Amino acid sequence: MLTAYDYRTAEIMDQAGIDMILVGDSLGMVVLGYDDTRHVSMEDMVRHIGAVARGTKRAIIVGDMPIDTYNTADDALLNARRLIEAGAIAVKFEGNKPEVVKAIISSGIPVMGHLGLLPQTAEKLKVQGKTETEANRILCEAKQLDSLGVFSIVLECVPMNLARQISESIQALTIGIGAGSYCDGQVLVVNDMLGLDPEFKPKHVKQYANLSEGIQTAVKNYIKDVEEGKFPSEKHSFH
Repeated sequence: MLTAYDYRTAEIMDQAGIDMILVGDSLGMVVLGYDDTRHVSMEDMVRHIGAVARGTKRAIIVGDMPIDTYNTADDALLNARRLIEAGAIAVKFEGNKPEVVKAIISSGIPVMGHLGLLPQTAEKLKVQGKTETEANRILCEAKQLDSLGVFSIVLECVPMNLARQISESIQALTIGIGAGSYCDGQVLVVNDMLGLDPEFKPKHVKQYANLSEGIQTAVKNYIKDVEEGKFPSEKHSFH
């Protein structure tokens, strides 16, 4: 699984064979320029899910529910339906909220859980579950979400042995991000793995391309060609 926020990126990923696309509230930082995910609205998510859905034919689209859109079961169900109507196949939200999970799943909407580091509410972005108490709590929450019928759980920034224990203890698929190799699948923010922000290189991200450098080079060459009168040339002009 990778994140996507626009039509063309989703289309490329889909054609490349990605299994799942997460339209994450990470768009707040990597697309909208906020410092965190807490400024992302339902309107933002609906718009970007729609764009991704128009570019996707086969991958499963999962839509993130923004902060404060699932405080109650009624609100959660209303907002989950909006994301499905926009083009998502399933919804994801952070933390262990049994009543919310029950309400959404009972309506026929698949739910992806999210445990470990919870960016919407975390005071500091750090590894979770390093102490025995924390690890036991996360394991118990994973088992409860599994019993409620979530189809998968994102495990973010937890020790790999804890992720392994969870993966071996539940039926739902585990999707890791900073959780080691024992999860059933992996997810990364597409901007991170493509190297669009050269200053952001967290430990859990492998950079598969350096698009920041490539884009800068292309822009510099364009500026140079325009200033030197090389573009547009005869080839790029109409008569």
